[in-house]
Amino acid sequence: MAGPVVGSLPIERWRPPPAELELGLEFYATSAPGTPGRLKTAAEDFRVTEVSSYPLPDPQGRHVVLRIESRDWEQHELAAAIARRLSLPPHSVRWAGTKDRRAVSERLFSYRGTEVPVDLGLRDVTLREAYRARDGLVLGHHYGNVFDLTVGELACEPARANEAFRRVADELRRGGGIPNFFGPQRFGEVRPITHEVGRWVVRGDLARAVDVYLSDRPPGHVEGPGDDARRAYAEHRDAARALREFPPEYRFERTLLEQLARGNPPERAFRALSRDLRTLFVHAFQALLFNRWLSRRHAAGISLAEPVEGDHVVRLARDGTARGPEAVPVAGDNLGECRELVARGRALTAGPLVGFETPAPVGAPGRLLEEVLAAEGVDRAMFRLPRTPEIASRGAWRPLLVPTPPISTEADAARVRFRFALPKGAYATVVLREFLKNDASAVPVPDRSSRAF
Repeated sequence: MAGPVVGSLPIERWRPPPAELELGLEFYATSAPGTPGRLKTAAEDFRVTEVSSYPLPDPQGRHVVLRIESRDWEQHELAAAIARRLSLPPHSVRWAGTKDRRAVSERLFSYRGTEVPVDLGLRDVTLREAYRARDGLVLGHHYGNVFDLTVGELACEPARANEAFRRVADELRRGGGIPNFFGPQRFGEVRPITHEVGRWVVRGDLARAVDVYLSDRPPGHVEGPGDDARRAYAEHRDAARALREFPPEYRFERTLLEQLARGNPPERAFRALSRDLRTLFVHAFQALLFNRWLSRRHAAGISLAEPVEGDHVVRLARDGTARGPEAVPVAGDNLGECRELVARGRALTAGPLVGFETPAPVGAPGRLLEEVLAAEGVDRAMFRLPRTPEIASRGAWRPLLVPTPPISTEADAARVRFRFALPKGAYATVVLREFLKNDASAVPVPDRSSRAF
């Protein structure tokens, strides 16, 4: 059976599981089946170390930088806990990159202040380093992440699984790149609804956004202690009663309910959440649009590596990182030059994270984007968010491929260990899905086209 082409390799298309299809992850880059297994049976199975861009130390600096190792902490919850512990204003703790909840993570935080703590006294949190600095962190103020992951509950004995994994790694290396999908955790690791909230924020219906956050339970998600409270709230819509029913640890839900119980409208309740969290909802919806556009592009047979008219490219520095947020539009008069830059590894083809400054559609990439936006009932101008302009988004550009990193695998008596590094913004779970193909169809989806990946 012929199939799409990754680099020069014809591949078959495997059908991803429904949960991934719902989030726009509609294809794999590899034909090798790998071996099903389970990631994150425990937080220690997913270790991530941030490759940080350390703010310059300064004994007289007006910021404090913390290097922290944490276990099983959601990013916003950890930042809020640090602020409370240090008696800082709410939402004052900043970070460079968001990490998984179900993980052991090492990364930087910062806040404006002069008191340098020696201990934070938080559960499953270790303060590795603290110092005063001239500047604090902003989102994206890092280079990438190093991952040390363990896969268990394998469908076959570990040595055989490792052989299958190495075939996938060889295929990824020959193909030269991995689709730069946003991973499932981008949409909510426990309850994947952040993009749904973001959809209604972009559409300007904040009441619906609040309702989704408080009551939605996506099909297939793992039931938690708050689900009975969500079911009850969906029926009675009594915020004061819901405050008695939601567990204390559901801080963000309780923030919304406290506002509603005081008689405030949903719009005001929504603004009681931190700006970072509200922005996260918009970004998650942008991520969904990007995933669906990327999948449509692949299905249309348009290369993810080589740019075409209507694309953009992001230039790379010699260390492989993007030079900046700007992207170069690809037109007929510079198509050859852009393709040469990509071929030499000096640029990557990029796609849109839609915002109000995303250019009007040009060529096949633009037509595909218009189809995605129409299907979602939104347009570029909606990202101005007139009801919440403080979280409006101009848009940005994201590489379509992540160059395949060196990937090492090692089997023991029960599991297989993976080690690799990725640039910021890339997802380890997107890499691992190529190896596991969990719940993928046992029979490849027929496809006799020849497509450049």
